[in-house]
Amino acid sequence: MAQKETVERILDAAEVLFAERGFSETSLRTITSTAGVNLAAVNYHFGSKKALIQAVFERFLEPLVVEINRRLSALESDPESISVDSLLEVLSASIYEVHGRSTNRATIFLRLLGLAYTQSQAHLRSYIATRYGEVFQRYGNLLKPALPGTTPQELFWHTHFALGTAIFTMSNVDALRAMSENDTGKRGSIDFIVSKLTSFMAAGLKNASHG
Repeated sequence: MAQKETVERILDAAEVLFAERGFSETSLRTITSTAGVNLAAVNYHFGSKKALIQAVFERFLEPLVVEINRRLSALESDPESISVDSLLEVLSASIYEVHGRSTNRATIFLRLLGLAYTQSQAHLRSYIATRYGEVFQRYGNLLKPALPGTTPQELFWHTHFALGTAIFTMSNVDALRAMSENDTGKRGSIDFIVSKLTSFMAAGLKNASHG
C-alpha cells in the first residue's frame, strides 16, 4: 500500500470514528482496525493521537481557509458589499465549494468542531488558533464594523451562540429533516435549511449591537 493511500485511509477512519464516538472514546487500535493498517503505521505517519486529531482538522481546514480568504478578498474589493449577511454567506458558500455540497462531510466537520469545544482538547484549540488564527482575525476585523456599537463581550457571546446553532443544526441535519417531515409534512432541502440557518444567525448577530 502506497504511503499516501495509507495516510488517507487512516484519516478517513479517524474522522468518522472521532465524530461518532468522540476523541477520548476512540482508541488508536480501533482506528487502525477500521483502516486496515497496523499501529506502527499511525505512529510512523503521525507520531501520536494528538497529532492525528490535528491532521484530521487540517485536512478539513486547509482548503476551507483558502476558499474563505479568496471570498473575503472579493468582498474587500467592494467594501459596500460587506455586511453580516455577506460574511455569513462567505462561510456557507466556502463549505459548499470545498466539500462539493456533501452534507455528510459538513456534518462530520461540525461534529468534530463541537467536540473540540466540549471535550478536553486544549491542544486542538491551540493548534487551530495558531495555524489558522490569521484568517479568523481577518474575518473578525470585517465583522466588527458590520456590527456598530457591539462591545467585545457581546460580539464574543453572540458569535459563539451563532456557532453553536450552526454546529447543532448541521451536525444533526438528517435527524432534523426527518423530524420536520414527520411534524410538518416537509423534509426541507439542504439549500432551504442553510438559507434559514444563516438568516437566523445573522439576526442573532445583529441583535448583539442592540445590547
